[in-house]
Amino acid sequence: MLAYLWGEASGLIRMNHQLKGILITATGVLLVVPDSLFVRLISADSIVTAFWRAVFAGGLIASVILLVQGLQPFRKLLQSGWPGLAYTLLMATTAPAFVLAVNNTSVANVVFIFASMPIFAAFFSWLFLSERIQRRMVLTMIPVLIGLGIIAYGSGESEIASWKGDLWAFYISAAYAGALTAVRKAKGISMVPAIPVAYIGSALIMGLFSAPMIAFNDQWYLFLGHGIFIGAASCLLAIGPRFISSAEVSLLVLLESVLAPILVWMIIGEYPGAMTFFGGAIVIGALVVSNLYVVFRPDHGHPPPASSGT
Repeated sequence: MLAYLWGEASGLIRMNHQLKGILITATGVLLVVPDSLFVRLISADSIVTAFWRAVFAGGLIASVILLVQGLQPFRKLLQSGWPGLAYTLLMATTAPAFVLAVNNTSVANVVFIFASMPIFAAFFSWLFLSERIQRRMVLTMIPVLIGLGIIAYGSGESEIASWKGDLWAFYISAAYAGALTAVRKAKGISMVPAIPVAYIGSALIMGLFSAPMIAFNDQWYLFLGHGIFIGAASCLLAIGPRFISSAEVSLLVLLESVLAPILVWMIIGEYPGAMTFFGGAIVIGALVVSNLYVVFRPDHGHPPPASSGT
């Protein structure tokens, strides 16, 4: 009887942790959705937009870490070696790369291409961690590559899409995949403190090549809102996935790829073209099927409850 009650209680606890992880991760994803819209609404040079995005997002995340845990997480980050350095540098480059991508191609192109990140992650895991690429990922890569090819082809026929922005989007996808691979290499150390270091560090460099205060005087509310959304999303997306499986995280993250182009289309009327939506549907569909297979297979499990804190 006691064993039965203990089993039921353990199952409820696991359910609560799973629900917590889903809610936290989903909220983080929803806060990322307006990211592209902010870039579109802000009237400023790409580097200036990226500067303020990095300053406010990095500042918010650093403030949360310092208030909750003090300097200890930053001290631990120094012990991470080359994986920590690689993660920080890659995350630093994604700050200006995202703005450059959105300013040079359609939002739909950016988010659909970014959805291909699991493909890059599988390749980097094979290359740097000597992990075998599963047959499921190989089968997923085929339609994803076809979908990306259709998106790239459609860029040549659309007035708002360009291969230049598409290349930046491919870089972002590869950079994030590389950063996640670095995180897995240094499993015992939280990389959350590296995010504000990366963002603020990149902002300092971008500040040398721009005049950020000119645009800030008239659009400070957009810059501030942009940074707060990204900072809050980064914190939640660093915490939520600790309670649920990577497949569930991947499915939730795909929400951004679906909702972001719809939001931009509704607010400012940016229609990327039928080819982009067709290619994007192939990419998203392939990834959804692949992740649902993992979620519902018999040996699927959930990660153990994580400790509290950022």
